[in-house]
Amino acid sequence: MTKEISMLKKIIGVALLASMTAAVMASPANADAAKPGQSMTHMKTEKGISSTLEAAGVILYVQGGATSAVMGDSIAAAEGQVVFHIPVTGTKTGVEHVGSNIVIFNTSNNSQVLIKNPVIDLKNGVVKALVPQASAQAITLFTITNAKELKAKVTNDKKAKLRTTSYEGAKLSLAPGLAASIVSLLALPEGSLPDGLAFASANVSLYSPIKSK
Repeated sequence: MTKEISMLKKIIGVALLASMTAAVMASPANADAAKPGQSMTHMKTEKGISSTLEAAGVILYVQGGATSAVMGDSIAAAEGQVVFHIPVTGTKTGVEHVGSNIVIFNTSNNSQVLIKNPVIDLKNGVVKALVPQASAQAITLFTITNAKELKAKVTNDKKAKLRTTSYEGAKLSLAPGLAASIVSLLALPEGSLPDGLAFASANVSLYSPIKSK
């Protein structure tokens, strides 16, 4: 059992949406100014995820967004957390991250899981995305375990004529059965990821225009 726990600690980690998945870099985030019809998601991994992933040779980074910061001394710190800033270019279906991809990459064998255009569905409490290595159709990546508890916070900027609707603290866990698929795609030892792993928390901001009367 001790050996199994040690193996889990080495390889545990993801995804998503939410979430969601070059090395995990501590580089500053540069985001465009908020615009009506767009949005931004800030995703923070759970404590220890970055260090356990690094120990297993697995890294996360974002395409079309920013792997912006490491909370803690380094990604190897026991309680280190990586923060992602993921922009949105469309919001027709939930919160669409069109043009933004999360990559989960195994440096030991060059295998990867690509999460394309994740969509956060707050109403149904899930995050879906296309994973080309697994399916030609969008699949559920994360469940938002506290979806029913999330409350919208609305802020109006009359000068900029911009309304911001924010949802803070969405808890993202791997969808049932997804852990085994990730393990297989990354060629990790069977059973090395627990089903339903708590992966990250996310804050979602939706921007809309304030119409003149």
